[in-house]
Amino acid sequence: MRAQFVLSEIGVGLRRNLTMTFAVIVSVALSLALFGGSLLMSDQVSTMKGYWYDKVNVSIFLCNKHDAESDANCAKGAVTDDQKKQILDDLHKMPIVEKVSYESQDEAYKHYKEQFGNSPLASSLTPDQMQESYRIKLKDPQKYQVIASAFNGRDGVQSVQDQKGILDNLFTLLNLMNRGALGVMALMLVVALLLIVNTVRVSAFSRRRETGIMRLVGASGFYIQAPFIMEAAVAGLIGGGLACVALVVGRYFTIDHGMDLAHKLQLINFVGWDAVLTKLPLILATSVLMPSLAAFFALRKYLKV
Repeated sequence: MRAQFVLSEIGVGLRRNLTMTFAVIVSVALSLALFGGSLLMSDQVSTMKGYWYDKVNVSIFLCNKHDAESDANCAKGAVTDDQKKQILDDLHKMPIVEKVSYESQDEAYKHYKEQFGNSPLASSLTPDQMQESYRIKLKDPQKYQVIASAFNGRDGVQSVQDQKGILDNLFTLLNLMNRGALGVMALMLVVALLLIVNTVRVSAFSRRRETGIMRLVGASGFYIQAPFIMEAAVAGLIGGGLACVALVVGRYFTIDHGMDLAHKLQLINFVGWDAVLTKLPLILATSVLMPSLAAFFALRKYLKV
């Protein structure tokens, strides 16, 4: 009987404050959708780091005859065969080096034409202007400085470049975007909490007569508060459910179908469905606990029981 009364009061409260209940549901849904999206973005950045950092190379670019005329690092002239052999031998002796591959001037020219064939500069370049290079795969990409300190300034070496630096800029941008999403999520969360508190306040005021009678007949504080807390929890749960739907639908239409990014951007290893599904219970739990706690503390102020 008591459970039936509490459930009936929940329905009455939700219908009585329908507009505010709808606002609570929408704000909770948006804030938790952003929360889930931020968690997935963090997973995506970690996945991409693991995928790309495992593939980055350190490149040692060798001097050519054109560099000898314009680059201070190549003031002693183009790299010689003996210098190339010495660099290669030294690389093979280094324990941090996993693999070394050589790119000739013709290969470098071919790759440049494939990537930048439409640029105005490409039509004026010739193979002899390209640089020979050694592409080094490290066992630990973080040990780039070991290669740089060993070969920068050596005769025949124009420069040592680490592709990881380019990726670091990309991941910094992604992390900034993720922090921005978390900031918006925090703002929406504050709005949702304020709406919940206000909804509970209005609901408690509109039912002050009923709660007064219940207090006079000896009803416990929890029994009086339970309908209000459950109203907030139900509204939050509906919002959490909508947030879960938004994440699932968003992942389905952006990566698998619709935009079909999984096929269009095959170089990116996108997070799988397992990452999405593991976030849903957390979102649902948050959607119930957050409004319930907000309602509980609001009732201590606006409903003296």
